[in-house]
Amino acid sequence: MEAKQVKIGAHIKNALIMLAVMTVITGIIYPLLVTGIAQLAFNSQANGSLIIKGGKAYGSQLIGQQFSDPRYFWGRLSATSPDPYNGAASSGSNYGPINPALQDAVQARIKDLKSFDPDNKLPIPVDLVTYSASGLDPHISVAAAMYQVDRVAKYRNSEPEKILPLVHAATEGRQLGILGEPRVNVLQLNLSLDDVR
Repeated sequence: MEAKQVKIGAHIKNALIMLAVMTVITGIIYPLLVTGIAQLAFNSQANGSLIIKGGKAYGSQLIGQQFSDPRYFWGRLSATSPDPYNGAASSGSNYGPINPALQDAVQARIKDLKSFDPDNKLPIPVDLVTYSASGLDPHISVAAAMYQVDRVAKYRNSEPEKILPLVHAATEGRQLGILGEPRVNVLQLNLSLDDVR
């Protein structure tokens, strides 16, 4: 009976030693190592891919922001709650194509786009009137940006010729040269607008 108690005590001691060692390795050493490597090799990404201008962080390259002022380019609709582009509540609308709520949202956005730019006869790109799957999409298609150039120029008392180079500068190519489509980061583009006189 006493021999069994010694064996159990030895197992408990070994288990506690192993718990302490693994806690130090996996809870302290490994996270510090990975964090250090990330800070050295991927500093921007490890710190949230922040967009910094004039020493001030305006947001992340990875999370969209709400823009409704006609002087700025508008991004995709966001279905996150309680506010649009809520990074803590990523979600799509989950509305099917025949759902009246989706149809109402699309019609409302079309009405907004046309009310601020009634002379625009271009077809409205689908990404300007539909929700993104995550509700956080920071990009729009090049077509969606081009659709808005005249409106932005008009409300800024500027010329489209001054806005177009900004769109081209903010256009990101396909990932690895083959994946996806060229796209425009809305926040980066809008920040560059404020430099145009």
